[in-house]
Amino acid sequence: MDSFIKQKSLHAIVEGHVQGVGFRYFVKETADSFSLTGWVRNRYDGSVEFTAEGDRDGLQKLLDAVSFGPSRSIVTNVKADWGESKDLYSQFSFLPTE
Repeated sequence: MDSFIKQKSLHAIVEGHVQGVGFRYFVKETADSFSLTGWVRNRYDGSVEFTAEGDRDGLQKLLDAVSFGPSRSIVTNVKADWGESKDLYSQFSFLPTE
């Protein structure tokens, strides 16, 4: 398989005013629009965490989008880690708060 086609994984924690503003739904809709799989959840510390898998271009577009977030959010920091896809997910879904 060509290394440019290989699926990637992106794990990120988004900090700022990102809960109670539709941020998780924004992440899911954006991920779905790029045919990414994975999950998103709120964290007890007030941040939002997600893991997404798919092609690198789609993941980069998701990362770019969450850096700004939906209109009512204020993103102050995004901690992102890239890796190889483990092909663990069949869709993009919501997980309970952790």
